[in-house]
Amino acid sequence: MKVLLTGGAGYIGSHTAVELLKAGHDVIIADNFSNSKKEVLNRLKEITSVSIPLYEVDVANKEEVEKIFSENKIDAVIHFAGLKAVGESTSIPLKYYRNNIDTTLTLLEVMQEHHVNNFVFSSSATVYGVPEKLPLVEGMPTGCTNPYGWTKLMNEQILTDVAAANPDLSVVLLRYFNPIGAHESGRIGEDPSGIPNNLMPYISQVAIGRRDKVHVYGNDYNTKDGTGVRDYIHVVDLAKGHVAALEYADSHKGTEIFNLGTGNGYSVLEMIETFSRVNQVAVPYEIVARRPGDIDACYANADKAYEKMHWRAEKNLEEMCRDTWKWQSNNPLGYELEK
Repeated sequence: MKVLLTGGAGYIGSHTAVELLKAGHDVIIADNFSNSKKEVLNRLKEITSVSIPLYEVDVANKEEVEKIFSENKIDAVIHFAGLKAVGESTSIPLKYYRNNIDTTLTLLEVMQEHHVNNFVFSSSATVYGVPEKLPLVEGMPTGCTNPYGWTKLMNEQILTDVAAANPDLSVVLLRYFNPIGAHESGRIGEDPSGIPNNLMPYISQVAIGRRDKVHVYGNDYNTKDGTGVRDYIHVVDLAKGHVAALEYADSHKGTEIFNLGTGNGYSVLEMIETFSRVNQVAVPYEIVARRPGDIDACYANADKAYEKMHWRAEKNLEEMCRDTWKWQSNNPLGYELEK
């Protein structure tokens, strides 16, 4: 299939491009580089020996998206493009709602005009809100604690409604847990703009000397060591989940939701200790006050993805930590290294 990856130069999108090409699909990337770097395209060519066609566009702009579909016979869309910082979404909610919902609406309109009927959406475990029990299963109640999460849940509703009205449309909603790690080559990885919002890039930037120490937000949660517990998944496993979702969409109609996680919860202190031990590098940290809105624990039940898509996360925490460090130590300043 020829697959359009919106936001395909980003962290998850770039790793998915590699796995799609490996699986025999063709890839086109659309990205405006608001949270990614053009150097990614060079690295993808190094890894895959393929020059991936790039459209530098804003996916909310219908005229620009129309051009992509007019110039290519697209079979499916995997939609990664979106603003993604939880904290930022609470301070500029209007920008998040405008961007994250407009991009989906534009894509659906253009897909309908061009009779493209396979859509894989990058959703999030944040749609479960504060979990009443764990592990999280797809049928559990949803509800969000921040505008970012609401944009994901609203998009899920939009896609579900559009698929219900169009019997030819196939939609797969992928609820990610916490992607970490990097491609085994060390050539592509997570390169957040500014101060990282997520734990693992913060740990690796402390380890490389870009930051002084990790701030551990609270040690009085109801968990094994008092620090927050999350389900971390290797980004390559996550990328392979998109390949499985694409192939599932091609043979099923309607809407399906899948959790993509490992089913294991690791605490903040476990993450720091494992990263330090596996890579033999010091990671200083300090316990500070809790952040508002953080929950005790969150991890997935991903059995449905295995039963229906034959997908399961394979890489363990040590591999996640090792691959993160290979990327960070080879690229101390991320993709800025070669400027």
